[in-house]
Amino acid sequence: MEKTSFLISLAVASCLVWGARSFGLSSELVHRFSDEARTVAASRGGFGRFPHRRSEEYYRMLARSDLRRLGARYQMLFPSEGSETVSLGNDFGWLYYTWINIGTPNVSFLVALDAGSDLLWIPCDCIQCAPLSGYHGSLDKDLGLYNPAESRTSRYLSCSHELCSLRSSCGNSEQHCPYNIKYYSENTSSSGLLVEDILHLASTEDRASVQASVIIGCGRKQSGGYLDGIAPDGLLGLGFGDISVPSFLARNGLIQNSFSLCFRDDNSGRLLFGDEGLSSQQSTPFVPLDGKYITYIIAVESLCIGSRCPGKTSFHALVDSGSSFTFLPDNVYKRVTMEFDTQVNVSRLATDNESPWEYCYEASPLGMPAVPTVKLIFGGNKSFTAVNPIFLVYDNEGELAAFCLALQSSQETLGTIGQNFMTGYHMVFDRENLKLGWSQSDCRDLDNTRRMPLSSPPHNRPENPLPTNEQHSSPSTHAVSPVVAGRAPLANSTSVSKLIDAWYCLLLLLTQLAVFAIG
Repeated sequence: MEKTSFLISLAVASCLVWGARSFGLSSELVHRFSDEARTVAASRGGFGRFPHRRSEEYYRMLARSDLRRLGARYQMLFPSEGSETVSLGNDFGWLYYTWINIGTPNVSFLVALDAGSDLLWIPCDCIQCAPLSGYHGSLDKDLGLYNPAESRTSRYLSCSHELCSLRSSCGNSEQHCPYNIKYYSENTSSSGLLVEDILHLASTEDRASVQASVIIGCGRKQSGGYLDGIAPDGLLGLGFGDISVPSFLARNGLIQNSFSLCFRDDNSGRLLFGDEGLSSQQSTPFVPLDGKYITYIIAVESLCIGSRCPGKTSFHALVDSGSSFTFLPDNVYKRVTMEFDTQVNVSRLATDNESPWEYCYEASPLGMPAVPTVKLIFGGNKSFTAVNPIFLVYDNEGELAAFCLALQSSQETLGTIGQNFMTGYHMVFDRENLKLGWSQSDCRDLDNTRRMPLSSPPHNRPENPLPTNEQHSSPSTHAVSPVVAGRAPLANSTSVSKLIDAWYCLLLLLTQLAVFAIG
């Protein structure tokens, strides 16, 4: 009898545990595409897209999100022409560039790398573009010109597209979506129409070809620096925005939401999408601008010269590969340069108004004098030492004549960490965890065991295409929606759940009594 009472008590307890979800402690669950989630996302910068509930895009994005939980399809990707980047000096505005292939059949473009903007744009159906001739001495092939009509995989975005930010200027929703971007440099801009097409990439694991659908600016009209040799063949925006290439690749589950840049002092470097860096790297968080993460801004607590850290040198700075040099807010600049000048035991040279640098010093071909270190200090006692904070100046005979502190003053309250401070480092823009990582590197190895890929993948590799937005939305193609996600909810689900609970308890009780009888 005691054994029977025990089994009945056990069965009742099991029923109580099974049915506990119908009463007692509770916690509100928020769906990833709910209004609550939309509000939270907007407060963090508005990342991600929120489709209409139970639409085809809704289920497709659910599936992509599930795939990202399981891991990205590729560890890292790089442009099909190779991961190498190069700076070609004054002819190309001292920026770093890489070759990319776009369209079907593909056309090559030498694009500038810009972490301070979002859009990938290339010269296209030009009304006003930079001349593409005259660069044969420094390049191994000609610069390209994009024509959407000649690419089988291109299509213009309509004004109704979610990523058309200028839809208010459209006459109707079916018009081609325009874009117009004004850059920080005076009177520098790019404008035209938005086009969706294929960007050709390759995987670091097996060099397999990968075709990714991205949005491209068909740059019909450029102005300012873009007509003077800066980015004559286009610009690759690497920013936080939904329209940037890293955003497209991560959103479609191809890579982790991160990328890296590495610059060497010989004007070469690397670009890798999906690179999360080394476990031993240092890092500092990105900080929001007006409550939103719209670009890569970090907080510098102090800037030290040698062993001395002048007071009141805290500032926020944009980490920008599209800036050749580093700029400091004027009040910080004055304190830092005065400290540098105090520690340099060399005669200072007079500079004219055309010199970009104010603090220049005599140098001899026989050797450089001791130069104090320049170090950024972040929260958590993290530090970043500029490998080479000076710029060497040579005379007409090619002999070393002077060196200058490669810092410039800015009237803006926001500073800029440019390429010259990044040189010698593997810089990781971890967008998933909202932090900047860095480790000293010669840009040759990924993790000290594997070589970074330089050349393009073998052409006999099978292609691994990603469906375009057009394929996703067209019912006549083979893009498949997830089966389970589309299942309709049961009618009167509460009463059905209670009925299942009752049957479970009854079966459990009968089973335990049967076991007792047999025993």
